[in-house]
Amino acid sequence: MKILLADPFTPELPSRLAALGELSEDMAELAEAEILVVRSRTRVDAALLERAPRLHLVLRGGVGMDNIDLRACEARHIQVLNTPRASAIAVAELTMAFMLAVPTRLIEAHNGMREGRFLKKELLRTELYGKTLGLLGAGNIATEVARRAQAFGMRVLGYDPNLCEHSLVPLVRTLEELLPQCDVLSLHLPATPGTRGFIRARTLALMKEGVILINTARSHCVVEQDLVDALAAGKVRAYCTDVYASDPPSPDSPLLKAPNVYLTPHIGANSQENLDRIADVLVAMVQDHASRRE
Repeated sequence: MKILLADPFTPELPSRLAALGELSEDMAELAEAEILVVRSRTRVDAALLERAPRLHLVLRGGVGMDNIDLRACEARHIQVLNTPRASAIAVAELTMAFMLAVPTRLIEAHNGMREGRFLKKELLRTELYGKTLGLLGAGNIATEVARRAQAFGMRVLGYDPNLCEHSLVPLVRTLEELLPQCDVLSLHLPATPGTRGFIRARTLALMKEGVILINTARSHCVVEQDLVDALAAGKVRAYCTDVYASDPPSPDSPLLKAPNVYLTPHIGANSQENLDRIADVLVAMVQDHASRRE
């Protein structure tokens, strides 16, 4: 069984996979691969599949599948699996870090101190306690965010057209009901044709004045210029994002020069603990696949 590890994971994963089959990390050996293991860097498209005639299993370490052409894989009868639960805690904690940083005015306070400005009187903080958090999408990551937000005394509401109910979060039926109530809005939507441009002028207009918007999901859910306009007008108090149309974002992205934007370099899933969890799940998947072939 030939396993091709296309993207970097934890240092221990190669040896763990090598114990289960013949392992390569050289894409030049793609033609011999039966199992392909990727993160978000490698694009598994029709062109790649043409070079992999023996491939029958693709493993995506992570949540999103937008770097994998699922239709092309299905046409070739190639099974595709991901690790949707492994990253939930890591991304939820980054979401909470954003959620705390804005009302705490953490970046302003830190920068002021570094610049020799003691802004004790100037920086009036606000609290999360008693505020309303809206979750756009109520899957694994959003559920972990909800648990943490509720521990801070926040009221949490969710909107997810794919769910009828949620064990932890009350779901509303329409955006018109959700958006005007939210002090903080956190995006947890997948990259699909239906979610492209989900946050645009029309939905921004429905939001509460001074809303904090957090995006640890996918950049394509946001129309950047519409958001920049809402930031400039004060409609959106702050936009916090870990995701971009490209890694790194284009230098001409309007977000890079917009006011009150908090940026991290796509590190939501990059906790050591999460990478270890992903490795454990991937090894278990390969073991299960091997046992079914025997």
